[in-house]
Amino acid sequence: MKKIISAFVFIFISSFISAQSLKPFDDGSAVKFIIKNFGINTAGSFKGLSGTILYDTINPIASEFDVTVTAATIDTDITARDNHLRKEEYFVVEKFPDIHFKSTKVTLTNSTDHLYMFGILTIKGINKEIKFPFTVKSLNNGYLFQGVFTVNRRDFNLGGRSISLADEVKVDLSIFAR
Repeated sequence: MKKIISAFVFIFISSFISAQSLKPFDDGSAVKFIIKNFGINTAGSFKGLSGTILYDTINPIASEFDVTVTAATIDTDITARDNHLRKEEYFVVEKFPDIHFKSTKVTLTNSTDHLYMFGILTIKGINKEIKFPFTVKSLNNGYLFQGVFTVNRRDFNLGGRSISLADEVKVDLSIFAR
């Protein structure tokens, strides 16, 4: 009986030891997007990363992600377009300053550094479940989390119907945290 209790205590304690609370940093990170506008890829990015990542190196499926970017930091390299995107028709940054993601589940794929993320993406107060594959790499005393997913901009009331602007937006994440 002592061996069973000792084993349980060891497993319980080691799960806390292996989980690391990490902070995402703008430096070394990139939150990029691509959307077709008049059939041409238009790229942009966001900054202002904040939040917490609880990454468990031994048991990655126990990991948790709660990350935010600042919507007003949208940058497409055209100031007039960026200002338009911050307003009522798109992000309404004065009312909805943040874009938020909170994981609900992490699953394994073929190895511990290739995982699958499930979670809730919140834009303009609208919550949508998303899922995407991602990788984890140890880097500079921290971790680099990388993944790509696609969302429909109209699901979040980002602009209306358009013959020139595609509905699908590809989001490319490269988040450095330590």
